[in-house]
Amino acid sequence: MRTLPHSFKQTLSRAFCLSAAALCLSASSNAWALFADDDARKAILELRKTLATTQLDLQSQIEKLKTDNAELRGKIENLEKQGDDISTSQKTYYQDLDNRLGNFEPRTATIEGVSGTVQPGEKKAYDDALKAFQAGNLKKADEGFSAFVNRYPKSPYVPLALFWSGNSKYANKDYTGAVAQLQSLIKRYPNHPRIPSAMLTLGNAQLESGNKAAAKKTFGEIISKYPDTEAAKDAQQLIAATK
Repeated sequence: MRTLPHSFKQTLSRAFCLSAAALCLSASSNAWALFADDDARKAILELRKTLATTQLDLQSQIEKLKTDNAELRGKIENLEKQGDDISTSQKTYYQDLDNRLGNFEPRTATIEGVSGTVQPGEKKAYDDALKAFQAGNLKKADEGFSAFVNRYPKSPYVPLALFWSGNSKYANKDYTGAVAQLQSLIKRYPNHPRIPSAMLTLGNAQLESGNKAAAKKTFGEIISKYPDTEAAKDAQQLIAATK
């Protein structure tokens, strides 16, 4: 058998050692790679669990905030309603108190631009007569308004009492009485806001009583003095229909 040279044996031995070392390093590298991947997966799973838990906590906190906010809104709305109720109650109380005081002591009032002192019971007397007119009880209404004017001649309600008294007389076909009552109103309170309507009723009373000339004159005055009123429109139609 042929013996290998000593130098060749050394070379072969070194090659074997290097191969073995390479295999060991390769195996070690692969093992480390597997170990690193496994740790990474575990870390990712842990991170996912942490994120999921955090999301649940946040969602829970959000839901709680929504509930708290809804409760707060409910409390605010309840307080606002209580405030409105208190305000309404106070207004009702003071109005009721004012009405009660008005029944026991004189007070100053402005009624449709007319100022004056309202005596105890005066407002009720006027309201009772007006309710009778609205209910169609014209005779009672006329009596109530006439009595009111006689009892409270300086009342700020007098122009209205004269106005409704004249309309009550006209509706009862007391044309002479209606003319007198309405002319009194127009003379005493020429700037009162009810004058255009009062003049229209006056013209109708004059027309119904057969005094067409006076009626046409009254209608013409309405048109010239109060051209932008509903009374003026009605007066134009009445003049056109009067022959």
